[in-house]
Amino acid sequence: MTNKPDRPRGDGRKGGAPRAPAGKRAAMPPAKRPPARPSGGSPARRPKEDYPTVQAFIAIGANLGDAQAAVKAAMEAIGAIERTVVTARSSLYRSAPIESSGPDYINAVVAVRTGLTAEAFLSELQLLEEQAGRERPFPNAPRTLDLDLLMHGNSVKDTPKLSLPHPRMRERAFVLKPLAEIAPDKVPRAALARVSDQVIERIRG
Repeated sequence: MTNKPDRPRGDGRKGGAPRAPAGKRAAMPPAKRPPARPSGGSPARRPKEDYPTVQAFIAIGANLGDAQAAVKAAMEAIGAIERTVVTARSSLYRSAPIESSGPDYINAVVAVRTGLTAEAFLSELQLLEEQAGRERPFPNAPRTLDLDLLMHGNSVKDTPKLSLPHPRMRERAFVLKPLAEIAPDKVPRAALARVSDQVIERIRG
């Protein structure tokens, strides 16, 4: 539907507008200006929330340096990824390393809506790891930042680069506890029961 400025209606006489009563001037509606166009004539960019999106979940962990600050910074950085909006953030949790070494980990999970494919989104997460100084000297080495794509919509993948849903997410309390906090429908009670022996502490405040 096209909106047009209102025009005064005629009274049937040739010449158009009705006459105002003596001594009064007919009020004219304010002129409407067409919407401003951005310079260059190109259409304005849509907010990233307007793009078609899917829901995805990312596990965040760190156990080197200021791990709490690294996890919080990662939450902000994920929200700055193209066509991506963070919709929920879990609390921070502290957990002992599993099949790893070094200090305790700080963990969290965020939910997002993203318009990127799973592969493109994973590449963005790996770039954030590199920017945080992530190194991989040996398997399960301590890390400045670890970002795992847990789920991407209803995607089911098993390739050398990407497996979805994440194949070990239901074996880790440091994933299931924060995930259950923001998306309880994604975590069966039986799965939580199976990891109940893994020590994990919610960080208050």
